[in-house]
Amino acid sequence: MDLKTLCELNGASGHEKAVRKAIVEAARPLCDDVHIDRMGNVIAFKKGKGDGSKHLQFSAHMDEIGFIIIDATEDGLLQFRPIGGIDPRVAVSKYVVVGEKEIKGVIGALAIHLQTAEDRKRVLGFDNLYIDIGAKTRDEALADCPRGCYAYFDSAYQEFGDGFVVAKALDDRVGCYTMLRLLQDEFDADITCAFVTQEEVGLRGATGAAFATDADTVIVLEGTTAGDMGDVPKAQRVCEPGLGIVVSFMDRATIANREVYRQMMELAEKKGIPHQIKRGATGGNDAGAYQRRKEGKRTCVLSVPCRYIHGPSSVVKLSDVEAQYQLAKAFAEQY
Repeated sequence: MDLKTLCELNGASGHEKAVRKAIVEAARPLCDDVHIDRMGNVIAFKKGKGDGSKHLQFSAHMDEIGFIIIDATEDGLLQFRPIGGIDPRVAVSKYVVVGEKEIKGVIGALAIHLQTAEDRKRVLGFDNLYIDIGAKTRDEALADCPRGCYAYFDSAYQEFGDGFVVAKALDDRVGCYTMLRLLQDEFDADITCAFVTQEEVGLRGATGAAFATDADTVIVLEGTTAGDMGDVPKAQRVCEPGLGIVVSFMDRATIANREVYRQMMELAEKKGIPHQIKRGATGGNDAGAYQRRKEGKRTCVLSVPCRYIHGPSSVVKLSDVEAQYQLAKAFAEQY
C-alpha cells in the first residue's frame, strides 16, 4: 500500500475504521497473526528467523485530526468541534466531507465586510465557524449529517517541488506506511507492529497496546512539527524537512532510553542514513504511553519532519520518509 492511499483515507480519532480495514488487508499476507483489540488497534505479529528470544515492537497511530458535528443552526449550518489540536485559523474556507455519505461542505465564517473592528483583532474560535453543506434548514442538515458524525478536510495528496508531498493525515500515516514496509522484510527478531488508535486525543490506543506484547523495546514512528518557516529564529527550528529522520532524546511525554538513542545515532552514522536530532523537548506522542505501562518499555521516537502539521495541507519530504524506514530497518536487523 502506498502513502497516497493511506493519506486519502479518512480516520479521525475514534473512527479509524476505513484505515484499519485497509491496513489489516495489507498486513495479513505478511504476518503470522493480525488481530484487532478492543480499542481498535491493529496488532500485527511476524515471527523472526531466530529462536524467539528477541522481540521488538514498532508503533504508529492510524488516527488523524478531524471534526465532529454537535448541532446545526435553524438555517442549516452545521456546528462542530475539533478532534485533536487544530488551529481554527487553518480551518476557515477549507473544503470538508461530512458523515458516512461524505457530503461535500465548506467551513465558513462571518465575511470580513460584516465583522466589527474588534472581530478583526481576534482569532475566530470554533464557536464562530460553521460547515455549510447547502442545507436550508436544521432538520435537513441533521438528516444528512447527524450529531456525532465526523467531518474531514477534503485534501488531495500531491507531490510537488524537489521531492515534497502535500496531503492531510501525514501525521501519522507516514509511520503506518513505514511499518507496512517493515513487515515485508525478514529479521532474526520477532516483530510486532501496532497500528494504534486515538493518539491525537490522549495516547489512548497505545495505552492498551502496551500490554499486547512482551517486547521490552518499542520504537515509535511518528511525524513531528517542522519549524523551518519564514522568520522563525534558527534556535527554534527544532527540525527541518530534507535533513533526514528526526531522533528525539526527550519531549513532554517521554525521555528516550539512553542506550536505544545511542544505538540509533550510531546506526544512522554507520549506515549513512540522513538524520537530525530534534532540537527541542516539545510535544508528545505514543512513546509516553508505552513508557508508563506494564513494567515499562524502552522507547525511542523516529519522526518525519512535517510542515503545517495538524492542518489540511501538511508537507513532508519523501527522502525523510525513506530515512525513517531505513533507520527502523537497520535497528531491527541488529536487534
